[in-house]
Amino acid sequence: MSASNEQVAAAKVGAEQVAAAQAAAKELNTDLNDETVREYLKDNDDFLQRNPDMLDYLHISHASGSAVSLVEKQVSVLRERNIDMRRRLNTLTGNARENDKLYEQTSKLVLALMEADSVEALYRVFMASMREDFGVDHACMILYGETTGSEGYRTETQDNASKEIGSLFLGHKPVSGTLRKEELKYLFPDAGETGSAALMPLANGAQLGLIAVGSTDANRYNKSVGTLFLSHIADVIARLLPHLHHGND
Repeated sequence: MSASNEQVAAAKVGAEQVAAAQAAAKELNTDLNDETVREYLKDNDDFLQRNPDMLDYLHISHASGSAVSLVEKQVSVLRERNIDMRRRLNTLTGNARENDKLYEQTSKLVLALMEADSVEALYRVFMASMREDFGVDHACMILYGETTGSEGYRTETQDNASKEIGSLFLGHKPVSGTLRKEELKYLFPDAGETGSAALMPLANGAQLGLIAVGSTDANRYNKSVGTLFLSHIADVIARLLPHLHHGND
């Protein structure tokens, strides 16, 4: 059976298209060869500086000569990455150690708080732990109520607290950051004129008061500092307070 004229013509067109594609590919390969790349790199000697990621794709058998600088650059990049990884690892390790220490200190404090038989005893335990175990520069616990001056712990009316530091407790949420001189003095009467603090409300259905830790370093308690452990301590105190009697009762 012989092919029709149409089939012969179609086959011829197809062969011509294949030949044209092959010729185009060959021309493309000819345009981009070793010499072309070499000339481009000579004319653009800062190419690797502008594209340092390309070093990851270069595989060079180092012997001597002009390849040395490139190898040294690769080693330098790897060294910098190694230093960065070590720095990150050291940071993670340091954070883990710090969290372990905070956990142990917090557990010890919680157990001591649970053994307190009065509000005055609970206050003393908290203040002593902040000073001796946690080593903070300043600490305070303020309980809301009428002040008589003989409680053995610090009390303030909620109205007065709102007047002095109300802007810190909008929404009754934990707060940390640099404080104004007046706020710092109200919380920590012995503090200087600059510093930072982390504050936690004591709330158990009602607003019972607050606890705070402070530092003479204005950047110590910034907004990025975690407050998980202090928040946990505040929750424990808020749940213990209603069950404790006052020391002067």
